[in-house]
Amino acid sequence: MTVIRIASPRAVIDRRNLVDRIAGIVEDIGAAKGRQAVVELLREALEDGRSEIARRLREKPSAGHEVAEAQAFLVDQLIRLIHDHVTAHVYPAINRSTGERLAILAVGGYGRGEMAPHSDVDVAFITPIKSTPWCEQVIEAMLYFLWDLGLKVGHSSRSLSEMVKMCRSDLTIRTAMLEGRYVWGDQALFDEVRQKFWKEVVSGTERQFVVEKLAEREERHKRMGDSRYVVEPNVKEGKGSLRDLHTLYWIGKYIYQVRDPSELVSVGLLSPREYRSFRRAETFFWAVRCHLHTITRRAEDRLTFDLQREVAARMKYTDRPGKSAVERFMHMFFLQAKVVGNLTGVFLAQLDEQFVRKQPRGLLAGFRARPRKLKGYSVYGGRISAPGEGWFKADPVRLIEIFALAEREGLDIHPDTLRIINHDVVLIKEAVRNDRRANELFMELLTSPKDPEKALRSFNEAGVFGRFVTEFGRVNAQMQFDMYHHYTVDEHTIRAIGLLSRIEKGELAQDHPLAHDIVHKLQSRRAIYVAVLLHDIAKGRGGDHSVLGAEIAMKLGPRFGLDEVETELVSWLVRMHLTISAVAFKRDLSDGKTIADFVELVQSVDRLRQLTILTIVDIRAVGPGTWNSWKRQLIGELYAAAEERLRLGHAEFGREKRVAAKKAAVAAMSPRLAELVQSVGERFADPYWIAESEDVIAGNLEQFVQKQGTPLDIRTTFYPARGATLVTVIASDHPGLFYRIAGGIHLAGGNIIDARIHTTRNGRAVDNFLIQDPLGRPFREEGQLERLRVAIDNALANRVKILPQLVAKPDARPRADAFEVRPRVAIDNKASNRFTVVEVNARDRPALLNRLAHALFQSKLMVHSAHITTYGERAADTFYVTDLLGEKLTSQSRLKALERRLLEVSNEEITRAELA
Repeated sequence: MTVIRIASPRAVIDRRNLVDRIAGIVEDIGAAKGRQAVVELLREALEDGRSEIARRLREKPSAGHEVAEAQAFLVDQLIRLIHDHVTAHVYPAINRSTGERLAILAVGGYGRGEMAPHSDVDVAFITPIKSTPWCEQVIEAMLYFLWDLGLKVGHSSRSLSEMVKMCRSDLTIRTAMLEGRYVWGDQALFDEVRQKFWKEVVSGTERQFVVEKLAEREERHKRMGDSRYVVEPNVKEGKGSLRDLHTLYWIGKYIYQVRDPSELVSVGLLSPREYRSFRRAETFFWAVRCHLHTITRRAEDRLTFDLQREVAARMKYTDRPGKSAVERFMHMFFLQAKVVGNLTGVFLAQLDEQFVRKQPRGLLAGFRARPRKLKGYSVYGGRISAPGEGWFKADPVRLIEIFALAEREGLDIHPDTLRIINHDVVLIKEAVRNDRRANELFMELLTSPKDPEKALRSFNEAGVFGRFVTEFGRVNAQMQFDMYHHYTVDEHTIRAIGLLSRIEKGELAQDHPLAHDIVHKLQSRRAIYVAVLLHDIAKGRGGDHSVLGAEIAMKLGPRFGLDEVETELVSWLVRMHLTISAVAFKRDLSDGKTIADFVELVQSVDRLRQLTILTIVDIRAVGPGTWNSWKRQLIGELYAAAEERLRLGHAEFGREKRVAAKKAAVAAMSPRLAELVQSVGERFADPYWIAESEDVIAGNLEQFVQKQGTPLDIRTTFYPARGATLVTVIASDHPGLFYRIAGGIHLAGGNIIDARIHTTRNGRAVDNFLIQDPLGRPFREEGQLERLRVAIDNALANRVKILPQLVAKPDARPRADAFEVRPRVAIDNKASNRFTVVEVNARDRPALLNRLAHALFQSKLMVHSAHITTYGERAADTFYVTDLLGEKLTSQSRLKALERRLLEVSNEEITRAELA
């Protein structure tokens, strides 16, 4: 019988004392009348026990196993108390029949003897034959006691034969019973349960169990995001989490009947060193999970942004230069997740190897091939092996070579060789890092035409990547504490390299037509791969990571074998890798100065191509949903305008020619539009024709003519080319129009991503807004489109108080409260020839844009276009403005006053005066 042993058990729960007190209650008032008193006694014991366990966790915040075992011990004692009370006082049976026997088993995680403070209590009640009335009464009474204590109980009641039948047919039940542990009741019956389980359920089904368990694991990984580096990980179920460690243990237990994870060493599935890593990772994850349960007072296993700070503080992490406490804590979390990934790979490969030895055609065996030699390595069964223990010591460059050969030949690395690599990785010192052959092999791996993402991930998880490129080692498992980035820096980088490879191979032509078109026109293929590798290499160092990364690129380029021109190109790309995003998403691309300034920065078509591809893979590798058709459209527009300027060699088309070309393009769409361009086209000023696309102009002209006598017309249209909804408002122009329209759109649940504000020569406003919902999806259902129209109409007619309703709306991203975003206002008079450009960075929330627009209105400014971008919890809103006479703002006092006003409204506080 497995017994949970913990330090000072009676400080957690004193069962003997409770037995006496329960007996006293029964003696005084009887079992029936005393039931509530017994429940209260046990509830007090449960709370006292939890308090003691929480105290131990506070004193030793990393003692995950100790706390988890103490919780299981507490529940064990309560179940024993309840069982003895029920069988002795509530339903006593003097002469039980052979069928009136009951064994109580802890199953699942509870069976393993580990529980977080608010985990489910999973118990199995086993009877020898079909349950008798007495057994049913006892089980029911025990369950009611457990429920009255507020415990969430997962329970089953089965006979021996039913247990065997259910375990055979259901993998989940079989796994739970695999962890079955005797808690109380009939010990002989429990022994019979174990005997039948191993003989009648497990025997002969080992291979099937392994295959089904690994398939279940893969499905769970997909459900949880299929990466161990997601920034809000699930400690229990996520990839690289506790469940992955438990899966290894279950497999070992099922095949070899190990009773403890330490026995995985004796059966050869883990080395002693690997088991120590297993234990460290498990202890860390249990500590995190126990803190989560203690903080939330519920079974919470997701490490969300708002909880990360608190867990980091409880586990005594502190701020360090360049890294906050929460980032240091999460860095450790992802390092442990990486350890779990390494252990899983070695474990499964070793398992496969053992099955291969037993049965050459085994279900887990890889393909078979005749043994051969490759540069001194042994190749057999799809695996490459080092010939002996001293192989890498003789030449440490082989630690890089083996990965390059494996990628070149399409091989896996033998588990025994991976173990040697893990041990010998310390041999990679400065001489190896500067070795020409080693760097050539690394570049072959990085730029592989096959699958560099898979190869580099293996290279990274083996610990070689961070030792060979120490700068990459510094960002290994490093998270960025914000809602925009989904992965750690190393995982993001490796994913970006994988995307670049897929674009190059033509696999993403539909998703990224521009990148697909230009990727084979690059002058240096090596440069773009190295630039993707290094673009975030300096994160977490403090300072501008783009500038610091460019300096690192100048050092690493020659080492990797790049020539002077390539090295300078890579350094420039790393320094400028955020530029296209900043220009495309925050600036008015119809403004000639925007394109001219960008072209002056880029200076060549090849640099433009390289930077565009780097930008695309960087955005897409951030995580699901960050790349969309709107971003593709904006980057495409910027690329096309810049490429044309660079290719033709002049600064700008003549303004008149550009307007004439746009009018001709619209007129060519249909005879009706040709007539409208002729009849009403002159009412629209030149900036309108330059700013809007042909299809938007076509819709605007039709709407303008049809509603000429109408004071207000609102149209909402799903716009698939931009992945958004186009809202066009035509009205008599007046001050405050923009902020009221923006308020109406937000009240209807829309987010503005772009706005172009125009006034015709006869005083009509023609305003085009592109909107999406808070999750980045367009409004397309008629009900949604109608809600938009009604909300805008109500806002413009002053039928609703906009700000109070916006403030009352629930935040679509409530977890943003976990982040501090210091508001920042930048006012630029050089970015445009015609407008003052105002950029505001602040924490995103429903009322923000409306308040900013209202502040601009109060400052007596006209908004000509607005470009709205969000990066997780942070909003970056850019406005092109003039004064009421159409001039730039030049007065320093007025600029300072505007900056102060915008900073005020960017802060959280909303005054009563504003809400009135």
